[in-house]
Amino acid sequence: MTTAITDLYPTRGATETAVPRQDPVVWSAPGAPGPISAADLQGYEHDGFLAMPELITPAEVDVYRAELDRLVNDPLIRADERSIVEPKSQSVRSVFEVHKISEIFGALVRDERVVGRARQILGSDVYVHQSRINVKPGFGASGFYWHSDFETWHAEDGLPHMRTVSVSIALTENHDTNGGLMIMPGSHKTFLGCAGETPKDNYKKSLQMQDAGTPSDEALTAFADRHGIRLFTGKAGSATWFDCNAMHGSGDNITPYARSNVFIVFNSVENAAREPFAAPVPRPDFIGARDFTPVR
Repeated sequence: MTTAITDLYPTRGATETAVPRQDPVVWSAPGAPGPISAADLQGYEHDGFLAMPELITPAEVDVYRAELDRLVNDPLIRADERSIVEPKSQSVRSVFEVHKISEIFGALVRDERVVGRARQILGSDVYVHQSRINVKPGFGASGFYWHSDFETWHAEDGLPHMRTVSVSIALTENHDTNGGLMIMPGSHKTFLGCAGETPKDNYKKSLQMQDAGTPSDEALTAFADRHGIRLFTGKAGSATWFDCNAMHGSGDNITPYARSNVFIVFNSVENAAREPFAAPVPRPDFIGARDFTPVR
């Protein structure tokens, strides 16, 4: 039987509400060993993200890019419920649980350059709450509207605390024109609870186009005025680590140049998912894991 827990971050109610963050950003003790320097950790705590010009090498990019191409062109993968297709073009947009589908991406999750940084930020062993490859082909791939991942993971997956970190590793070059990641620096210090109930099976729609759990225009304008907006560009192999509560989004890609990446969400084993805080049932395991086995 799951013990009751106080909901520190109410959302999906009658009105939109903003509350100060109740949790640390960096959970490890000051001076704890790890691959991230003290200065970079301080920047992550302040801004809610850490950009790295090269996390993996060009040769490794070639391996992961070839595996991405293989997966999205495999008819069996396309037919799998873990694949999400673009509504208009019907091309594959994302493949979830990729660390279980692919041995190559499974090895990337266990790479100390990746999981070691997650452990250092979260101050504990970690498990994979979600993984996916994102394919944003040119000529019309749609973007993701502004949102906080934690708002959804709290409301629909049952994560109680902000003890989760994501890494987006670029497998193609991120230009300033092909629908790159945008984050509002410092927005992770405020939780924005969204208005409106969670529809049944909301994930089926939200994975293609976010609706429930999206902030109002007024709230987004206030956040942008206060925090500004940072657009991330970089070569293939670069990475962006960002806090689960950072307000972020990306635009459509109408250029000829694809923007593809592998996206991994690490959650602390001490922050395992419970019953959803604002949804009738949890999302499927391939979107919000219920296997809390630590990454080794």
